[in-house]
Amino acid sequence: MARKTTKPKTKKENEMDQKQMMKQMLEMNKIACDNTFMSITTIQEQTENMTQKMIDQATWLPEEGKKAIDEWLATYKKGREDFKKLVDDAFGKVLQSF
Repeated sequence: MARKTTKPKTKKENEMDQKQMMKQMLEMNKIACDNTFMSITTIQEQTENMTQKMIDQATWLPEEGKKAIDEWLATYKKGREDFKKLVDDAFGKVLQSF
């Protein structure tokens, strides 16, 4: 049986393979990050819904307290969205370099 010989890769071909592999690893990490973020978002939204239901039933809680909790939840949600935007922008910039 004859062995098939392959031509050794050139330095440029090796660099291209390394770049492609690095890009695929970054894309995989982005997908993992997105999936983790979606899970965290789901948990936070469920917690927010539960908190809202508890606030609605807490007749003893003054309106200022309810307003403070609503503002806290809104700030938390905005922070989460801002973080997601920053991560997406960073991944986009790194992936553009390939």
